[in-house]
Amino acid sequence: MTVRPFVPWPDKRLRTPAEPVAAVTETVRMIWDDMVETMDAMPGYGLAAPQIGIMMRLAVVDCSDKRGQAVKMANPEVLHASVQMRRHEEASPNLPGVSAAIDRPRAVTVRFLNEAGEVEDRDFVGLWATSVQHQIDHLNGRMYLDHLSPLKRKMLVAKAEKLKKRG
Repeated sequence: MTVRPFVPWPDKRLRTPAEPVAAVTETVRMIWDDMVETMDAMPGYGLAAPQIGIMMRLAVVDCSDKRGQAVKMANPEVLHASVQMRRHEEASPNLPGVSAAIDRPRAVTVRFLNEAGEVEDRDFVGLWATSVQHQIDHLNGRMYLDHLSPLKRKMLVAKAEKLKKRG
């Protein structure tokens, strides 16, 4: 397993929808393992393959207290989202040093290919739901800052660039 480097903002891959995964292969499992290792090294609650330059619809999420509970997903899609919203401070290693409070549905039902290559429908609630939605955004070529007003987004990116220049 390898900790992979992050694609820096504004790399066009972060704005490009990822390609669907035809089947869960040994290569996919190796990528998932690297993604979990990379996510745990951040530390963070989730990671989508485009964040590390792999343009496949792969994501991992682990919001457990004691790590080691990562859910590995290929081609995740939200089937149902709750009406009730939840606000959470979100960030991304692709745009380090900044974050923003984002409102997302508190619970979602997601369909994906699991590690066994089987279609699975799973309910996610709270932080798990937030992280899954955040990763699906990445797979669709979106980032959390796209949920902000144009002015807030511009200010957030400017702050990140200022921090990057400081080194």
